[in-house]
Amino acid sequence: QVRLVESGGGLVQAGGSLRLSCAASGRAFSASAMGWFRQAPGKDREFVAKIRWIGADTWYADSVKGRFTITRDHRYNRLYLQMNSLKPEDTAVYICAAQQTGASDFSAWGQGTQVTVSS
Repeated sequence: QVRLVESGGGLVQAGGSLRLSCAASGRAFSASAMGWFRQAPGKDREFVAKIRWIGADTWYADSVKGRFTITRDHRYNRLYLQMNSLKPEDTAVYICAAQQTGASDFSAWGQGTQVTVSS
C-alpha cells in the first residue's frame, strides 16, 4: 500500500516562497505520475501541478503557472513543489497524489499540509 506524507507547509507573507515535499513509501512503489492538488475552505479540491515520473514532463494550473515549479527525485521517491510569489488566494491544504502504474487516474493521496499566505 502506498503512503504519501507531505511536509513544508506554513505561514508566509504575500510575495514569499515555500517549498513543499512529499515522501512516497510502500512496498514496490511505482508511479507513472505524481501531482499536487489543493483545497481551500469551502471549495472543491483543485489541480495544481503534475509531473511524469519518468521523463519529467510537467503540467500546471493556469493560476500557478510561472510561479510554482514541480520536481521529483525518483531515486528517493520524493516529490517537491517550489512556490514563489505566493498570493493570499494560494491559501489551502496542499495534497500530494500518485498515479500508480497501471491506474488511469490519481489513485493514492496524502493527508495534506496547510499553506497560509497573509496579505
